[in-house]
Amino acid sequence: MLQIGKLNAWYGASHALQDITLEVTKGEIVCLIGRNGAGKTTTLKSIMGLMGRTRGSVTFKGKELLSRPAHVRFALGLAYVPEERRIVQGLSVRENLRLGLVASPAKKREAERIDEIAVIFPRLAERMDQEAVTMSGGEQQMLAIARAMIAKPDLIMLDEPSEGIMPVLVDEMFELFRNMKAQGTTVLLVEQNVELALGIADRAYVLDQGAVVHQASAQALLADDEIKERYCSV
Repeated sequence: MLQIGKLNAWYGASHALQDITLEVTKGEIVCLIGRNGAGKTTTLKSIMGLMGRTRGSVTFKGKELLSRPAHVRFALGLAYVPEERRIVQGLSVRENLRLGLVASPAKKREAERIDEIAVIFPRLAERMDQEAVTMSGGEQQMLAIARAMIAKPDLIMLDEPSEGIMPVLVDEMFELFRNMKAQGTTVLLVEQNVELALGIADRAYVLDQGAVVHQASAQALLADDEIKERYCSV
């Protein structure tokens, strides 16, 4: 579904990504792991078209994306939930959800999609008319994920979804990711909690200093204490 070939990215003169090569097959959960600053978030932003300067190849469902703007990538079925969530102040939960349909073909079925999302996220269903930024951090994270899911993307990229969230909501969220996979949604996950991420993933890539330094099945990496200590410990 997604093929990345020798992807490079820059922040000004800083060469942030160096020949990143990876792939994600339909129906997989693939995670990117590594220390802070390893290039994980930059990889997701580059795939989504949110970096100013990139070079290489990003192919999604057979279409080359690197020359296409972010909203076109979204319309093709690629969604991104950034670490900072970007919940819009002054808007209700329902209104934030509607934003996820603005550039989507699913906009024609807005009411139906909101009802479907309410079933998947019962916490949000109880708060549809509440101002979104007054919810807890975990509930806001769920809203950010729901807003990406409402357009029924083929692949959803999640950046540090468990960051700053109490454990009970983290468990609920990761169960949701398992259900997303069971229903056919492909997931590319960046997550600092390595054990948690590998527990639901099929495969993983380890990043260090803007490059892929290791790749393996999630189970193999779970058992590889040396790799985790070398590249993933804080």
